[in-house]
Amino acid sequence: MRDFRDAKLMAKVLKQAFADRKTSLSHSQALEIVAAQFGYDQWNILSAKIEADDKAPPMRDGHVGIQPPIPIFRIFDVEKAMEFYCSFLGFTLDWEHRFGDNSPLYCQVSREGMILHLSEHAGDASPGARTFVRVTDAPALQAELAAKNYRYMKPGVQKAPWGLEVEVIDPFNNRITFCQQQGDGQDG
Repeated sequence: MRDFRDAKLMAKVLKQAFADRKTSLSHSQALEIVAAQFGYDQWNILSAKIEADDKAPPMRDGHVGIQPPIPIFRIFDVEKAMEFYCSFLGFTLDWEHRFGDNSPLYCQVSREGMILHLSEHAGDASPGARTFVRVTDAPALQAELAAKNYRYMKPGVQKAPWGLEVEVIDPFNNRITFCQQQGDGQDG
């Protein structure tokens, strides 16, 4: 899995993807786009973070550097998936990959610290998967989603013994439960 330390390689892939589509993109423009995808104002800031990470001491005492998991959701219609994840939920399409012109899509979408992979590939995941995501303000998320007036989903805030939940179901029956857990700024 690529992360910010792979930014130069990601920029190279992005530049090539634009070239394949007969669109010119300089290496420095690609670096700036990749930096923005990681939430940095400019490449120099991301570059400094990469350099600092390279100087970090190696993992020890049984630590192997495990990162948060990235759920893979099976999708069947790219247009519907982008409408749901990008337009409705507010995710950004970070990158996409196809093995050829008439091949299934595999892509990454993200919002704040949450990353999801969406795949049209049979066998990558089963439709109807579910993921649990902690949020700090479930009512604010629900209000944001309600304001979008998405015709296929009108999520509410549900009280559960462990906190407040906002659950959404994508067009392929995959579920995301956003949860503001007890004690995370809520009463009761």
